[in-house]
Amino acid sequence: MTRRLLLALLGGLCIAAPAKAQSFPDRPLRLIVPFAPGGNTDVVARVVAQEAGRLLSQSVVVENRTGAGVIVGTEAAAKSPPDGYTLLVATVAHAINPALYARLPYDVLTDFTAVASIGSVPLVVAVHPRVEAQSLREFIALLSRAPGRFAYGSAGIGSAIHMGGELFRSAAGVEVVHVPYRGAGPAMQDLLAGQIQFMVDGVSTVAPHARTGALRPLAIAAARRSPVLPEVPTAAEAGLPGFEAATWNVLLAPARTPPEVIAVLHRAFADAIRAAGPRLAELGMQIDPDKSPAETAAFVRAEVERWGPIVRASGARVE
Repeated sequence: MTRRLLLALLGGLCIAAPAKAQSFPDRPLRLIVPFAPGGNTDVVARVVAQEAGRLLSQSVVVENRTGAGVIVGTEAAAKSPPDGYTLLVATVAHAINPALYARLPYDVLTDFTAVASIGSVPLVVAVHPRVEAQSLREFIALLSRAPGRFAYGSAGIGSAIHMGGELFRSAAGVEVVHVPYRGAGPAMQDLLAGQIQFMVDGVSTVAPHARTGALRPLAIAAARRSPVLPEVPTAAEAGLPGFEAATWNVLLAPARTPPEVIAVLHRAFADAIRAAGPRLAELGMQIDPDKSPAETAAFVRAEVERWGPIVRASGARVE
């Protein structure tokens, strides 16, 4: 190979990356949601996809891939071509699953590249009105006097609501009974009927029932109060510092997606999240579009490290 030919090839490689970024995207994108249509994550994805499609001048098509928790959809994303045309909306389940499942068909960290952080919805401790506790301190005292007599519901073993309940149990130092359901909806129905006594659920789910008096929210598991329930104190204000838990949404791409493509996606989706901010706030979400891809990756890693010990301490396990 001559020196002139070698220099020409190297020059071509230098030009290729910017050219690829300039031409991307030239066809519709696929946004995988590993949940059924109609849930909070699906709604968030569709709101953001609409704005991102406008900014990218290409359709962003939401594809619901459910099954085995979030594993089917997540695996589909992990094994897609790393070209930027397939993205995943990941939730806190992404961080919980490595400790919950004996084996996963992907690695939650090394098989993905972070694109952007959408935001989070804080969890809230809510009790049925018949529970004789008007504050979180009174509720913890009540639980302490009657170990094992109060039950909380969840969307199933290993769900965010389950782990939120386990985190509350551990932080408060109380003994309670976990009742897993086939989804958050049935659990909430039993709480409203008084069949179980409390739940640690998303603020957007609890808020409508709190406004009618069907539930009594005691504390927000976040560092600051939620605009959706501004009168409800944070856990720290209510006497349980350190109890913070939330469901969250981040955008991930398959590992080895070119950095220049990630940069294009990040700019578009960050702007889309900002544009969708008012609609996302209605869902109780605190948006976080300013996180860089590196900061989003660090957040996901920290969540994996955080939830692992909580899952293991709960004894929850799925083979």
